[in-house]
Amino acid sequence: MAEQMTIHLRIWRQAGPDAPGRLVDYTVAGANEHMSFLELLDVLNEQLVHRGEEPVAFDSDCREGICGSCGVLVGGIAHGPQRRTAVCQLHMRSFKDGDRIVVEPFRARAFPLVKDLVVDRSAFDRIISAGGFISTTTGGAPDANALPVSKDAADEAMDYATCIGCGACVAACPNASASLFTAAKISHLALLPQGSVEASRRVVAMVRQMSEEGFGDCSNHTECEAVCPKGISIACIARMRREYVKAVLC
Repeated sequence: MAEQMTIHLRIWRQAGPDAPGRLVDYTVAGANEHMSFLELLDVLNEQLVHRGEEPVAFDSDCREGICGSCGVLVGGIAHGPQRRTAVCQLHMRSFKDGDRIVVEPFRARAFPLVKDLVVDRSAFDRIISAGGFISTTTGGAPDANALPVSKDAADEAMDYATCIGCGACVAACPNASASLFTAAKISHLALLPQGSVEASRRVVAMVRQMSEEGFGDCSNHTECEAVCPKGISIACIARMRREYVKAVLC
């Protein structure tokens, strides 16, 4: 039988982007170690609705660590204390009965706050639109082995392609840099023959869009890698820089 827990939460509440915000204290009794952190917030919201109070707004979708929409700061850490785990997969067994946990939205100029714990991450969509794709003629799907790709390149490309665009890298970076996200999207295409045709145009367009969105630059703190729920390496940032230099100088 799961042990019952009482958790004390201090949650950022803000009615809208132009409204004042503040941290509000709540206590959730009856939690258990098998709950995910988002399920804990669900329980809190049920209690708030029952009391006629405004529930806490937070983002979620798949709740399987795939979509990346659930990102918040838990105890000052993007996605919480468990490494390589999105908030929706963070379980209460990572905490103790009576713990006090501060929950805040990701904070970055390029991620404007919408309400409470919800931020607008559409800047990532615009970076992708700037070049995170390949152009090809339409028709039937080619055979899987039509374009030979080495196993090492395929494995590395897949590692970078696992980025879920959650924004934890931005939230953790003292410069609010989106370099890990942008570099992962650039690198997984740069490693594959399908992406080589547009490689130069892609890296210039995506880096330019990243800058225009107001993200800071990378200064190698490596906080992004530490909080990434998919464990993406900052090696992709070095690759992005090499691709950029090659594109503008060659």
